[in-house]
Amino acid sequence: MGNLIDGQSIAEHLNKINAARVRRLGEKKIVPSLGVVLVGDHAPSKTYVRKKGEMAKNIGIHFSLHEYASDIHTTPLIEKIKSLQDDADLSGLIVQLPLPKQIDTNAVLNSLRPDIDIDCLTNENIGKLVMNTHRVAPPTARAVLRILEHLNIELIGREVTILGAGPLVGKPLAIMMMNARASVTVCNSATKDIAAKCRSAEIIVTGVGKKHLLTADMVSPQTIVIDTGVSFENGKMYGDVDVENIKDIASWVTPTPGGVGPITIAELLSNTITCAETLYAHQ
Repeated sequence: MGNLIDGQSIAEHLNKINAARVRRLGEKKIVPSLGVVLVGDHAPSKTYVRKKGEMAKNIGIHFSLHEYASDIHTTPLIEKIKSLQDDADLSGLIVQLPLPKQIDTNAVLNSLRPDIDIDCLTNENIGKLVMNTHRVAPPTARAVLRILEHLNIELIGREVTILGAGPLVGKPLAIMMMNARASVTVCNSATKDIAAKCRSAEIIVTGVGKKHLLTADMVSPQTIVIDTGVSFENGKMYGDVDVENIKDIASWVTPTPGGVGPITIAELLSNTITCAETLYAHQ
C-alpha cells in the first residue's frame, strides 16, 4: 500500500529553518521583504497570494501586495513594476500568474530585476538554471526535489516522466533533474502514448492542471507520484492525479491539497531570504 506524502509537515520543517534565517538577518537589522503583483480578480490566484502572505508574516518576512485592475496593459504594468523595484528594502518580487490575455507575460516577467526574481522566471535566471549556476530555483520545481530528498531518493540514473512542459514546473524541473543526472522524459499535448511513458517511469511528476489526468492504469507498482497540477471544479480543488485509485499502486503519492502546495510557498520564502542575504552581503 502506498503512502501519502505530508507536504504540510515538510513545509513546517523548512519554515523553521526559514524563520531562523530571518532571525539571524534581524540581528543585522535586515528584514526580508516580499512583494507580490496581482492583476485582476482570478480567484485561485487570490487564494495563493493570501497563503503566501500569511506564511511570510508568520516567519517574520515583510509582505506587500500590489493589486491592479484586470484591464491594465503591458507598458503601464511594467512601469508599475519598475517603480516597485526602486524600494531598496525589497528582497523578493513575484508577478502572480496567469496574467490577462492582453498582457505580454514574457515582457512583464523580464522587467523584474534578476536579483529579486524569486520565481526564477526571467530569461537570465532561467539561463543560470540551465548552466547550474543559479542561486535560487523555481519554487514548485524545487519543492518536487525537496520531497525526493525527504524520501531519501537518489536521482542519478532514475527514469523520470514529467507530464506538462510549462515554464513554472515542467521545463525548469526537467533541467534540474537532468543536472542531477536523472533520465528525463517530458510529455506535452503532442506526445504519443503518454501512458506507456508513465508506466516505464520510476518517478512521475504532473504539472498540467487537469483533474485526474493520471489514472491507475498509467502507474506501475512502487512508482513515486508527485502532483503539482491544480484545477477547480464547483469550488473544490483537484490535482492531476487520481490519488484514491493510485495510492495502493504507487509507493508514494502527494495529495491535493496538502502535498506540493505548502512546500512551494516555503521554497518561495526561502528564495526571498536568500536574496535578502545576498543583497546584505553586497552592501
